[in-house]
Amino acid sequence: MASIVQRIREYLQSPKGQANVEKAKTMTRDPENRQRVRRLMDQWRSHRTHR
Repeated sequence: MASIVQRIREYLQSPKGQANVEKAKTMTRDPENRQRVRRLMDQWRSHRTHR
């Protein structure tokens, strides 16, 4: 049975995986998406410190 890391590597090398990697790269270049991620991470960090 293939390990999860090996399965992920195989997926990322497949055509579908490559397409998704490129899609993610283009999405990260968008300033609006970057701001959304920043807000989400800040929110997540603030919730973790209160526990």
